[in-house]
Amino acid sequence: MSYSSDFRKCVLDFVANGGSKAEASRRFGISRGIIYDWLAAEDPLTCKKPGPQGPRNLDYQALKQHVADFPDATQQERADHFGVSKHGIWYALKKLNITRKKRPRPTKNSVQ
Repeated sequence: MSYSSDFRKCVLDFVANGGSKAEASRRFGISRGIIYDWLAAEDPLTCKKPGPQGPRNLDYQALKQHVADFPDATQQERADHFGVSKHGIWYALKKLNITRKKRPRPTKNSVQ
């Protein structure tokens, strides 16, 4: 839920004028955590836009080359290498139609 800038200003003014954060929480019906977040924010009177906060910076060709060079690397290792999330790697691999490495199952005839 997003609170209006007027409401935020009212709560922050209450705390700035000597009111406690716990009292502000009870009086305005919000959690103390959100008050701490507003106090720590660079601009507490604006709310963040939902959704991705930064540009997508995964180069699919570089990922394809990385898979060819390091076929045993895990998705977490690839994510650390490219500086993206593990889910971002999963999505990119799916989009590139690269499936996980599968070992052939031994057949009864091959095991003796």
